[in-house]
Amino acid sequence: MLTHPTLDQLRALRLEGMARALEEQHAHPAIEALTFDERLAQLIDRELLLRDSKRIERLLKAARIKVGGACLEDVDYRAGRGLERSQFAALGTCHWIRQAQNCLITGPTGSGKTWLACALANAACRQGLSAYYVRLPRLFEELRLAHADGSFSRRLMQLARLDLIVIDDWGLAAPSAAERSDLLELLDDRVGSRSTVITSQLPIEHWHAYLGDPTFADAILDRIVHAAHKLALKGESMRKKATA
Repeated sequence: MLTHPTLDQLRALRLEGMARALEEQHAHPAIEALTFDERLAQLIDRELLLRDSKRIERLLKAARIKVGGACLEDVDYRAGRGLERSQFAALGTCHWIRQAQNCLITGPTGSGKTWLACALANAACRQGLSAYYVRLPRLFEELRLAHADGSFSRRLMQLARLDLIVIDDWGLAAPSAAERSDLLELLDDRVGSRSTVITSQLPIEHWHAYLGDPTFADAILDRIVHAAHKLALKGESMRKKATA
């Protein structure tokens, strides 16, 4: 007799996981063999599981990961790629994100830089960490528009709170003076407190020249290269191998 009112009350309290579990319990007479504490524990476990699942869904949606299906289990460690299984497996634990360290992924076009970065962002979200994927040209445009509408400071604060930012396609075009300044502002907010992944076709030793202004280049690189994990990919394009 109490089943329907109880279900309504659970849903009114937004305890959908507990409500579903209670419905399932009443659908299986064998559940009567369990004690009250055991049945209650099942309801609480289901609620926690549902909340965790919804939180992960929200994190993944907000992250805007380019390759949504990229995951650690599918990483290709074939010989000649320059990717060490032990190193990337350690990155998959996301301990480096909790330690506010960075990860720099370099390699030729098609070597899988973006895919690996997206796999790391996926892993972060599934471990309850916030992430955001963006190509550097689009990031510059986003910040330029934020300057124009007066939301620049607010947007910087939003980005500063993210546990992980993936900046893809670093080094495609030389940044302007305004873009260098914005990049420094963004990275300065994150140094020592949040993590950044950068992917680039340019080897790290060429980044100083790419950034142009020596003073800004020194400041920017000091904030990302220090305490960074470095992955230098090799070999021919993974896209060619996939279509071969």
